[in-house]
Amino acid sequence: MKIEKNTAVTLRYTVSEITGKLLDESKEPMAYLHGGYGNTFAKVEEALEGQQAGYQTTIELQAEDAFGQRDEALLQTIPKTQFPPGVKVGGQLEGRDDQGNSIVFTVLKIKGPTVYLDGNHPLAGKALRFGLNVLEVRAASEEEIAHGHVHGAHGHHH
Repeated sequence: MKIEKNTAVTLRYTVSEITGKLLDESKEPMAYLHGGYGNTFAKVEEALEGQQAGYQTTIELQAEDAFGQRDEALLQTIPKTQFPPGVKVGGQLEGRDDQGNSIVFTVLKIKGPTVYLDGNHPLAGKALRFGLNVLEVRAASEEEIAHGHVHGAHGHHH
């Protein structure tokens, strides 16, 4: 079966810097619903469109096609008195942006009475190389299509 809209694609991936430094790799296979549902990057879908199980490729994505450009407006400081106990540098906190949307902040540093936070994704602003290995392609169920994501093994669990 070929990868096309409304197929469930199971794959393994690696994510590296353009220089080749490995940043992440799938420990378990990952499944996503193909066809513009926002479950993976558009350029990844484009590279896999029309392919079948067994297909392997490496693609390079510019920052804007991956995790986006860094947004310096997402750098914030808070008083240490408002900081939850037990969270350290490198830890993450959930907060809200100006529109009330949930955003994850990474603790950059704690200096005196001030905590420095970054709401950018850790890979924002970076061009990345993705290694993709398609393991399985199947027709998505009506329920998966209605929900906009793959269910079951390697997918979303309700």
